Amino acid sequence: MALFKRKTVGRPGEWFFNVETGTVEEGPQSAGKNRMGPYASREEAARALETARERTSEWENDPRWHEKGGETGRG
Repeated sequence: MALFKRKTVGRPGEWFFNVETGTVEEGPQSAGKNRMGPYASREEAARALETARERTSEWENDPRWHEKGGETGRG
């Protein structure tokens, strides 16, 4: 058992999406490994997984991240 528990710290009005429970939280209520955010609104936090999918798709289709003539495309 830990003698000291690290408290999660956040600002009022920050919203997080808990990937373990699938719920939106105001402030960092759960462990960092289980949450995405912070987001500016409850609605943005509720769309966290959709936003992540969109960003991943954009990254996968970005020619700057694919090999070009033996180069990795990384700068």
